[in-house]
Amino acid sequence: MTQFNTLGLSETTLAALAAKGYTTATPIQAQSIPALLEGRDLLGIAQTGTGKTAAFMLPSIDRLIASGKRAQPRGCRMLVLAPTRELASQIAESARQYSKGTKLSVATVFGGTSIHKNKTDLARGVDIVVATPGRLVDLIDQCYAILLGIEILVLDEADQMMDLGFIHALKRIVRELPSKRQTLFFSATMPKSIRDLANQFIHEPVEVKVTPVATTAERVEQFVTHVSQSEKQSLLTIKLRDESIDRALIFTRTKHGADRVVKLLAASGIAANAIHGNKSQPQRERALGEFRSGKVKLLVATDIAARGIDVSGVSHVFNFELPNVPEQYVHRIGRTARAGNDGVAISFCADDEKAYLRDIERLTRQKLTVVPLPEDFVNESAKIKSSRGPVTMSRDEQNGRNGRAMQGRGGGHGGQGRNGQGRDGQRGPRANPAGDRRQGEQRADRPQGERHARPEGQRQTLGASFGGREGGENRSGQRPQGDQPRFYGPRKKKWAPRPAGGGQRSGGRG
Repeated sequence: MTQFNTLGLSETTLAALAAKGYTTATPIQAQSIPALLEGRDLLGIAQTGTGKTAAFMLPSIDRLIASGKRAQPRGCRMLVLAPTRELASQIAESARQYSKGTKLSVATVFGGTSIHKNKTDLARGVDIVVATPGRLVDLIDQCYAILLGIEILVLDEADQMMDLGFIHALKRIVRELPSKRQTLFFSATMPKSIRDLANQFIHEPVEVKVTPVATTAERVEQFVTHVSQSEKQSLLTIKLRDESIDRALIFTRTKHGADRVVKLLAASGIAANAIHGNKSQPQRERALGEFRSGKVKLLVATDIAARGIDVSGVSHVFNFELPNVPEQYVHRIGRTARAGNDGVAISFCADDEKAYLRDIERLTRQKLTVVPLPEDFVNESAKIKSSRGPVTMSRDEQNGRNGRAMQGRGGGHGGQGRNGQGRDGQRGPRANPAGDRRQGEQRADRPQGERHARPEGQRQTLGASFGGREGGENRSGQRPQGDQPRFYGPRKKKWAPRPAGGGQRSGGRG
C-alpha cells in the first residue's frame, strides 16, 4: 500500500489529510498524484468512490500554492466542471477541506442557486471554481466570468456530461481558456466518443485506469426478486422491516416514481426523502443532510440526481425499478461498496424489465441470485394496502404511473426504449439536453447552443403569434411594426403604400 507521505505532497496538504484520518492512497491516487505534481495532463478512467477527487485536488492545491499567482477579478485559477449540482457541491466541499491552512478560496457555480451570488463570488476572483457547464456559460456570455487566467482544468464524469448533452457547452468553455494549461479528464467509461472528446482537450496525457466496471459489482451481494409492478411497493415495505438495514438508497427511473415511493412509504409509517431534478436546491440539500446524519435512513433517488452522492455507511441499495442502461446499475450498487466495503443490492424485476436484467448480467458477467417472494406474500400485501388507506397523487405522478405502459417503445414521449431516454434524462438520441432538471433550471444548466431551439416545423410566425395568419394584422387591427406590404390577390391587398400625395390609403377591401 502506498502512503501519502511518499508521493511528494506538501506538509500543508499532508496535515489536511491527517486531520481527516487519511494516510494510505488508493490506486488512482498513487498513480495520478506524482504525474500531476509534474504538471502533466491526465486521462483517468475511474468510477465514483475510487478516490479520484482527492487524486486531482491534492496535487492541484499544491501547484496553485507553488505558483504564487492571484486570481484576477471575474476569474479563477482552477476550474472543475461536473455534470450535476450534487457532484459539484461534493467536490467543492472536498476542496475546502483539503485546502485548510491555506489562503485558497473556493466557490461553486451551478443552477438552482442565486446567479447574483455567483457574480459576486467571481467579481473579486476565486482560486478554485467548481461549476456545471450551463450556468458557467451563462456567466461567460454576460461577461461575469473571464477564464483567461485558468492554470488547471478538470473535467469530471465526462461520460455523464455527454449523456446530458453538455458537449456544446464544454466546447464553448474551452474556447475561452488559455492554451497553456494543465488539463485533467476523468470518465467512468471510455468509449470512442469520449476518447475523441478527450483528445480535443488534453495533450500527451498520462493515462490511468483503475477499477474496471465489473469489479465494483463483485464486492456487492446481489439479489433479484421477480414481482409485478403493482406489488413492488408492498414488497419494498416488507423488505425494509429487516433490522440489518442501517441506511438504504432506493432507485427509481423517473422523478415522479421517486415521489410516489416516498408517499406510499409514508402512508405505511416509513420515513423517506426523495432527491431528483424537480426538487429545489434547498430541498435537495436538506434531504441529503438528513440522510447523512441518519435522521432519515431511506433516500429515494433517480440516477442523475444520485451522481455526486457520497455517503458512508449505506448498507443496502434497492433497485425499485431496473435501469434501462446497464452501466447505471453498476453506478447504483457502487453506493454501498465504498472504500472497499461490501454491501447488499436487492432488485425488483417486473416482466417488462427482464430485458434490462439480461443486459445487467451480461455487463457484470454474473447471474443475480434469485430470491422468491416471501411466504404468504399475497395476504401480507393485501394487509399493507388496506392499512395505508388512500394516497393522494398529483396529476404528474398519475401520468408517470400511466406512462409505464410506454416503456420500451423507442424512447418517445413517456417511453423508455433502449435507444431513447426515460423522463429522468438518462441518455439517448432523444434525450432532453437539460437532463433531470426543474423547469426553472433549464435556462441555467442547458447547453448554450440548444437553449432556445424549437423543433423543425413548429416555428411560430409573427402573425400566428398574435392569433392571425402569416402577414395578417394583429388582434388590435394594427400593422406589426417593420412588416412590409403584402398582396394576396386583387381582393386581399393589405396595407398598400400611402400615395405620395398623402391621399387615402388604397388597397382596402372592396
